[in-house]
Amino acid sequence: MRTITTIAFDADDTLWHNERNFKLTEARLAEVLADHAGPEHLTERLIAAERRNVHHYGYGAKSFTLSTIETALEVTAGKAPGSVIAEILAAGRDLMRHPVETFPGVAETLAELKGAYRLLVVTKGDLFDQERKLAQSGIDHLFDAVEIVSEKDAGTYARVFGRHGDGVNRAMMVGNSLKSDVLPALAAGAWAVHVPHALTWALEHAEEPAGHVRYRRIGQIGELAKLLATRSPG
Repeated sequence: MRTITTIAFDADDTLWHNERNFKLTEARLAEVLADHAGPEHLTERLIAAERRNVHHYGYGAKSFTLSTIETALEVTAGKAPGSVIAEILAAGRDLMRHPVETFPGVAETLAELKGAYRLLVVTKGDLFDQERKLAQSGIDHLFDAVEIVSEKDAGTYARVFGRHGDGVNRAMMVGNSLKSDVLPALAAGAWAVHVPHALTWALEHAEEPAGHVRYRRIGQIGELAKLLATRSPG
């Protein structure tokens, strides 16, 4: 780990709360459609819609809103009234206006690491919304660069760390998603640190790469500086 010069951070549910806001919006949808589907069935249909649509609409609040409209039409057999669609659109707008709340220890950890490492944000999601959240987070000045990407795969990490650092083998990715932050970063040749979050989106679940020499797991982001001070990867 002593060779690491660049550290990239995921944004949503790594630096600040995100999924809980989507869950609140989903609960609002369940209330509107209570006469047509139970909450569990609605969640199942919504996840299926998101899985279908993510390759067309991408990630984030706008994609989620389109998937909720599709779900409403499905569970009402195409008879969802205009008032329901209007409520879903209003909920989507509220989601994109939700205040940003960073996790405890984030600002302090970034401030401690700044100067010793190049610090990046590498995040998926809607460009406008991610830029808004970063600007409102109060921590944007602590990063050397920000990359808002359409997908996180090994090629993405190779390009990002080649452009902003000393190459992927001297870089580390930190995030809550095994699927997007950990596995592809490891595949690219970087280090990866998993910071689990209880509300990680269903589409981001994956098998933990336990035993991988460049993989680490910490309980909270405040533990990162101590991990980086470890002199041996063992």
